[in-house]
Amino acid sequence: MPDAVVIGAGPNGLVAANLLADAGWSVEVLEAQPEPGGAVRSDRGVHPDFVSDVFSAFYPLAAASPVLAGLDLHTYGLRWAHAPRVLAHPLADGRCAVLERETDGTAAGLDSFANGDGAAWQELCAVWRRIGPDILGSLFTPFPPLRPAVRLAARLRGAGGLRLARTMLLPVRRLGEEEFNGEAGRLLLAGNALHADLAPEAAGSGGFGWLMSMLGQTYGFPVPVGGAGALTAALVRRLEDRGGAVRCSERVVEIVVHDGRARAVRTAGGETVPAGRAVLADVSVPALYGDLVAEHHLPSQLLADLRRFQWDFATFKVDWALNGPVPWTAEAARTAGTVHIADGMDGLTRFAAQLAMGQIPDRPFALLGQMTTADPTRSPAGTESAWAYTHVPHRTKGDAGNKNLTGVWKEDEQEVMADRIEAQIERYAPGFRSHIAARRILAPPTLESMNANLHNGAINGGTTALHQQFLFRPVPGTGRPETPVRGLYLASAGAHPGGGVHGAPGANAARAALRTRAPGGVLTRTQRALARRDRGGDPGQKPNSRTGP
Repeated sequence: MPDAVVIGAGPNGLVAANLLADAGWSVEVLEAQPEPGGAVRSDRGVHPDFVSDVFSAFYPLAAASPVLAGLDLHTYGLRWAHAPRVLAHPLADGRCAVLERETDGTAAGLDSFANGDGAAWQELCAVWRRIGPDILGSLFTPFPPLRPAVRLAARLRGAGGLRLARTMLLPVRRLGEEEFNGEAGRLLLAGNALHADLAPEAAGSGGFGWLMSMLGQTYGFPVPVGGAGALTAALVRRLEDRGGAVRCSERVVEIVVHDGRARAVRTAGGETVPAGRAVLADVSVPALYGDLVAEHHLPSQLLADLRRFQWDFATFKVDWALNGPVPWTAEAARTAGTVHIADGMDGLTRFAAQLAMGQIPDRPFALLGQMTTADPTRSPAGTESAWAYTHVPHRTKGDAGNKNLTGVWKEDEQEVMADRIEAQIERYAPGFRSHIAARRILAPPTLESMNANLHNGAINGGTTALHQQFLFRPVPGTGRPETPVRGLYLASAGAHPGGGVHGAPGANAARAALRTRAPGGVLTRTQRALARRDRGGDPGQKPNSRTGP
């Protein structure tokens, strides 16, 4: 009997399993798909000579994560690569907003749009240098993050206190207007805010846009050499080296609960896998409480709150094998790993408004990845492995593009939407379509079929809006991995701190499981260390490979 069963071999499930194995627990990970990785996978499904990242691709949060740093994944083959430039947002007139690898380079580019904007960027970076480590400490420790929050509060007083807090709560449109005179700085912040489901006018979108921009400026937007699957492969190798096991094509359909405690899981094949000490669920919140755990084991208030659970936007993605580089009109975009495509700030607002009205956007904001530019191993020299995704409504009420798309996403609708994304790219890269050797369309239902956690392609495990963050995530009064069922822990992006590949939800769930008292009520050395850590010890402290994190 394993000490722990982990449901789901996404990055959070694999991080949780690794930390439990570090503490000496026996662990089995059960994954519904034929291969591990969740939303961190790569393949050659577009063209045999091209490596394509199926879901996520760029990992600034992974680079910043003390959780992943503590696993020493480089010793298991993980290497990172960077494009020459982090991010570009081309404009219709040929100019380009650019996030360079170096702060001075970004500032110089912003000054070319409006004198003084470079100094404004440098000041935003200076604020990050003062408080960024404590922000990350607060994000990557269980809620409430007591000691990091105290340190952050002290530094906030020295960095402007209430005024800085106000800045972080601003809508990103207003933040950009207050900080920059030119369009470039505003677009960098706003485009990064829309990596989540935050409209330019949403409260808190300014803080999120600043956070993502500062992560990009500090850590870049790195990619695993050889494909996203290399990150998953390193996590699996590390786990297996410690005696853990990953079993694929094993879909869990029930968590067996007796006397208020999770005792086992049951698979679609009828197997009952007992869990001696804990079950950790790297699954979506609605799946955990709506499908895997019977309702009579759950409080009525939790079930009532779940009716108000909000997903982030649905996602529509296209992968390409290109026989040449993307012919951007803006030269700087040719060396950026990530490219944002939108008609300025008003185009972003228009896009978000159409989504809010249930309309499929006519000029979708597209986030495009140039993977060979970032990692030359992805495709033959002179070619480009590329992708782009945009967002669409979960429930379609109309088509702003007047093509009568219904959101059912049958094959003909998928082709129309993919053409629409390509038309957007063509406006900034004339001749783009002539370089397409092959393409693959991943519509919302397809994404969900390949990873059940991605409901209609929702990539963050629930909205990033303030009303479903911190102690409101996944529902009011939670914010921690513990569940109403003893021995059952939420280890997915549905838990604090939410989406992104950083491993924090999985790590928090593992630490919660490890806090379980030993027989006789005595805390082990590992449990005492975890208690200190949860009170706010160094989140970057590396785990001992055998005795615990």
